[in-house]
Amino acid sequence: MSTPGLPPPEAAARLIRSRRTIHLFEPEPVPDEVVLRALDLARWAPNHRLTEPWRFVLLGPETARAVADLNAELVAAERGAAAGAAKRARWRAIPGWLVVTCRRSDDPLREREDYAACACAVQNLQLYLWSEGVGTKWTTGAVTRTARFYELLGLDAERETVVAMLWYGMPAVVPEVARRPLDEVLAVLP
Repeated sequence: MSTPGLPPPEAAARLIRSRRTIHLFEPEPVPDEVVLRALDLARWAPNHRLTEPWRFVLLGPETARAVADLNAELVAAERGAAAGAAKRARWRAIPGWLVVTCRRSDDPLREREDYAACACAVQNLQLYLWSEGVGTKWTTGAVTRTARFYELLGLDAERETVVAMLWYGMPAVVPEVARRPLDEVLAVLP
């Protein structure tokens, strides 16, 4: 069954099933207009009471380098200088960086609903980018939870929390992925 004016359901199903987390990117940057279209579509995610709790931060080369250096320092402190240098080199090769934050709330239920809405916004963004041939990786690694990360991005930890740091670019490798059968994760109640 299809709604007039909308793409056929099998097109949406193909897009959802084909999207992959990309770990390795080609070096060329993604055109800004593609990223801006994706961000515009991200804001159409469902959000309870229309709170629109998301904020998007595009990282330029200078900020991305600073984040890569910060992460390399964290890795070096934990696993040694060679591991830190390898991480720095890998992260500095990532062509596009974007951070999604969620506005905090004093109401725990509202904060949970808003965080879920931001996760939906990230999925919208990822699916649109994928439809343009752009891969993403969503991470919430330790670096995104440090005060220095928040300082580098000009974020206020009292007012917002990081939902996702997204790397994006043209995929160098698209991994194969399988999912468990639906009957293993579905309960049907009377």
